[in-house]
Amino acid sequence: MFDNPLDLLEKVRLGEDSFLELKEVRLSGNKVTAPRRDSLADVLAAFANSQGGVCILGVDDASRDILGIALERLDAVEDFVRELCMDSIDPPVAPSIERLRLPSTTGEALPVVKIEVPRSLFVHKSPGGYLHRVGSAKREMSPEYLARLFQQRSQSRLIRFDEQPVPGAALDDLEPSLWQRFAGARSRDDRNNLLVKLGMARHDADGTLRPTVAGVLMASADPRRWLPNAYIQAVAYRGTEIRPHGDESYQLDAADITGPLDRQVVAACHFVKKNMRIAASKQEGRHDQPQFDLTAVFEAVVNAVAHRDYAIHGAKIRLRLFPDRLELYSPGTLPNTMTVESLPYRQAARNEAITSLLAKCEVPAEDHEITDRSAMMDKRGEGVQIILDNSERLSGLRPEYRLIDDAELLLVMRSTR
Repeated sequence: MFDNPLDLLEKVRLGEDSFLELKEVRLSGNKVTAPRRDSLADVLAAFANSQGGVCILGVDDASRDILGIALERLDAVEDFVRELCMDSIDPPVAPSIERLRLPSTTGEALPVVKIEVPRSLFVHKSPGGYLHRVGSAKREMSPEYLARLFQQRSQSRLIRFDEQPVPGAALDDLEPSLWQRFAGARSRDDRNNLLVKLGMARHDADGTLRPTVAGVLMASADPRRWLPNAYIQAVAYRGTEIRPHGDESYQLDAADITGPLDRQVVAACHFVKKNMRIAASKQEGRHDQPQFDLTAVFEAVVNAVAHRDYAIHGAKIRLRLFPDRLELYSPGTLPNTMTVESLPYRQAARNEAITSLLAKCEVPAEDHEITDRSAMMDKRGEGVQIILDNSERLSGLRPEYRLIDDAELLLVMRSTR
């Protein structure tokens, strides 16, 4: 937004509106004293809750004069912005922060800081409450407006959450090697048409074609750039209980598993394989008995990345490996009218675009030791039954699903004895 410095300067001369905010910067040493932290947080959250916008630091909002920021203070100002975005806005916003020069009334090019906030997938709360932009002012949303906004930006809207265009993302952010693998019979389509047909791109409210949530999850090197919690947190523990925070010796291994969803699945399975015990039985010759059935682990992780609720900000998939069990936490309640008891018998996809892409995604040949599937996902809905049967066959104990606080699905798989 306002990427050309001349266009930006013209906007500054015209003054604040729905998409532009101007702020003077004052410092005492390296401490920013103006704008106030809460005030700037309110501005940025209001932009995110509306159609996005730009805040220029280093400009007098009344006279519109370019005042600038001392070069040696730019780092302090940028740190100030990043900290308030993380600490004063819930969920945090991730703006684009750019340093540039604009000419003052005397013609001198002075440093300023441009903060660009895209329209968000989420609804943000700042110190002033739930705010949105109305002209050049920020206003608290009425309960009715806020309820509509939450509905619009949740997975309950008519367009599923994984099919939503991602604000601030561009088609060039998708790696060709990652999206081209889904081309198949549509290989003659140009990039834009192919991505739209696959559910990996969609036009936003302004008519710009952008990657969808499914697109960035399946075809970007690190989806966390737009969805900070789209990863698997994996930890292997020495004992059967989690010790108090700060005692790191109780962990055998830990990893934050990132990347496209299919690669997260494979990496999570290899994490389990690397850290689980292998017992040897000498009855009728040597026979290795793994702690967990890797095919069941594969199906469980595929289900987690395919069906978790990506609209819940701040929640990630958690994989916990203990000597006596494996725990897998997946954010979100069960979709539609499903229950824990009906999981083996019914199908209901929260993320249709993601499940369709996973069904087209080949399992690398070198990973067939984990699963004999040719594709990441089989849409026949047999995964839960495989998890239950294979795990029980190995350990003698049936895995257990639990719904925690109607917000998170937990799978517990017992280890072989």
